[in-house]
Amino acid sequence: SEDDKLEKLKKDEDKFWQEEEKKTAKKQRKREWYEKFHWFISSEEFLCIGGKDATSNEIVVKKHTDKEDIVFHTDMAGSPFFVIKNGQEATEKTLNETAQAVGVYSRAWKLGHASADVFYVKPEQVTKEAQSGEHLSKGSFMVYGKTNYLHPKLEYAIGLLDEDILGGPVDAIKKKTKNYVIVISGREKKSSLAKKIKSKLKGGDLDDIIKFIPAGGAEIKKR
Repeated sequence: SEDDKLEKLKKDEDKFWQEEEKKTAKKQRKREWYEKFHWFISSEEFLCIGGKDATSNEIVVKKHTDKEDIVFHTDMAGSPFFVIKNGQEATEKTLNETAQAVGVYSRAWKLGHASADVFYVKPEQVTKEAQSGEHLSKGSFMVYGKTNYLHPKLEYAIGLLDEDILGGPVDAIKKKTKNYVIVISGREKKSSLAKKIKSKLKGGDLDDIIKFIPAGGAEIKKR
């Protein structure tokens, strides 16, 4: 009858709007404060954040580093400072993962190196106090005392968990999802690479994928 048809249409319409709302709600999910930076959650569940440029390096070290954290950097100019929150409780696993993130976002990646020399120190070894008369530019800090070096392999993982794109060190992403690809330094542009990654993952938002691709060209590692 006409009434049944109308009733069905109303149901369909309700369902349609629910689906649409779900879609926009997904898009609008609350961004965490640390998503402004380079970030990942380590396989041991430590939050690791890093600067994207001089300004955010400055913010990461000055505003988001506490005495129980660990600070990572490289000797190369134009590299991020990364911080493991509560990192002094972390094991080698998280230290190695963070070293990989620092190396990937450093100039070593842009230069096509296969690995990088990354060091870590305690927060109290990092300061704006330069040698007398020296001026430190924004995003630069002096590091004093003993530094511990790691030599991570320069590769990065981008994965899909439910609807969300995750990017980070390979072991950290492996721990969260089986659906991931590994990228290495290469010649492909971010936009075309992101499309390939999206089709391999069978989902994910292109802009989110692009966010996790390191600057300076990349390609998918053949497995």
